[in-house]
Amino acid sequence: MSEASTKDTVLKTAMTYICGECHHENEMRPRDPIRCRECGYRIMYKKRTKRLVVFDAR
Repeated sequence: MSEASTKDTVLKTAMTYICGECHHENEMRPRDPIRCRECGYRIMYKKRTKRLVVFDAR
């Protein structure tokens, strides 16, 4: 895989964010404006990952 093709796939992938006001799920890409598509609110929370996260606490 070339460096240009991996860069394109990173730019095309969208993350899911949840609006702080109306709780609507929005898919955003890195250069998209941070604004809810339903209500226009600007505070967004990243959706929790489904991947297992383990912390070693002592």
